[in-house]
Amino acid sequence: MKKWIFAAAVVSTLAATSVQAKEWKVVRFGIEGAYPPFSWTEPSGELKGFDVDMANALCKELQVKCKIVAQDWDGIIPSLLARKYDAIIAAMSITDERKKKIDFTGKYALIPNKFVAKKGTQLEFTKAGLKGVKVGVQRATTHDKYLTDNYGDSVSIVRYGSFDDAYLDLKAGRIVTILGDASALEEGLLNKKGGDGYEFIGPSLTDPQWFGDGFGIAVRKQDKDLTKKLDAAIKSLREKGIYQEIAARYFAYDVYGE
Repeated sequence: MKKWIFAAAVVSTLAATSVQAKEWKVVRFGIEGAYPPFSWTEPSGELKGFDVDMANALCKELQVKCKIVAQDWDGIIPSLLARKYDAIIAAMSITDERKKKIDFTGKYALIPNKFVAKKGTQLEFTKAGLKGVKVGVQRATTHDKYLTDNYGDSVSIVRYGSFDDAYLDLKAGRIVTILGDASALEEGLLNKKGGDGYEFIGPSLTDPQWFGDGFGIAVRKQDKDLTKKLDAAIKSLREKGIYQEIAARYFAYDVYGE
């Protein structure tokens, strides 16, 4: 009996060692494809954007083959856990709540969060001031949680699968304002045709309690070796200036932050 226990322990140890020593030849990245300038989907179905360029640069740095997998936001973490891909690079905020399920690299971007509305819209950002006001957010995001935690039942939260649908409702007057990260709102609405009729309103939101410590790459907890490799690759790209070259294609400011 003891021999069997010993043998099982040896097999278990070898298996654990094997996992730690995994040789990554291909890294599959889950990307949303509906959150410009981080990612968007071309009419051809091809994904483009900052996250896509970063994924390819990271793979080149790690000397592995890169595979991009399109994934709707609602199922992006479950699909990672189901091994549909190996990592998520999709402007995902590093939060304590998400850390319960997945691991993160250090940040690769940090952007303030803002409200956007038609020019001339006057809102007071208190529970009384937002009572009954329809505010659009992308479903299951930090923005969704922020509104719920800070305004509760006072505000009328309208949840969307993507910001494109929220923009349509904002233009049609079905919602009053949208909360999202400033860069995505700028790229997806303000810089588009007719975007000069809209503007940022209210405060800039960066509180780590809701918005985390920036955007990180998410990895399954058991793949800690991949997390370390990606973390090192991010630092290397910054040291070589490659990160800055990629960021300059999409942002007119320092997207990494302090």
